[in-house]
This record gives sequence, structure tokens and C-alpha cells, in this order.
Amino acid sequence: MLQGLEPILRIPDWRVTTAEVLYHMPDHPHVLQTFVWQKVDLAPEFPELTRFLDFWKREIEGPLHSVRVASAALTRPAELRYANGVFTLH
Repeated sequence: MLQGLEPILRIPDWRVTTAEVLYHMPDHPHVLQTFVWQKVDLAPEFPELTRFLDFWKREIEGPLHSVRVASAALTRPAELRYANGVFTLH
């Protein structure tokens, strides 16, 4: 799944970015529809998301209502927790 991303993983600002796009249906302007977009993008500028939204405005008939963005780091420091107890196996 992450093949070809090794060079990107070394750059700390690259993140998995998810955008929830809420837009007006072209045939029914009072009805809102949701589209979810996800890609590896550079935070906090988000050039890939900006390029996608520019494409949407230029090529797709459904006018944008709102966009909600979330991003998560691809690499994180390892977490280590000690167990609070002794577990015996037979």
C-alpha cells in the first residue's frame, strides 16, 4: 500500500490528508452531497488538495458548499507501555 512512498515518509510534513467535500447537487441546488478525498499531502499548505479543489471548481458542475480537512502524520515515534500485571501462559 505504501510502495513508492519511502522518500516521502522521511519528510516530516507529508501527511495522509482526508477532505470531506460538501457540495450542491447540479440538478437540485438545495440538496447537499458528500464526497471524501484522500491523498498524501504536504501540511500545512496542502498543494494536492488545493490542486484538486481548483480542478473541482473549474471542471465539475456541483458548486462547493464547504470542505473539512483532517491530516495525520505518516510516521510517529514508537509508543511503549508497560503492562500492569503478570500474565502466565501454560
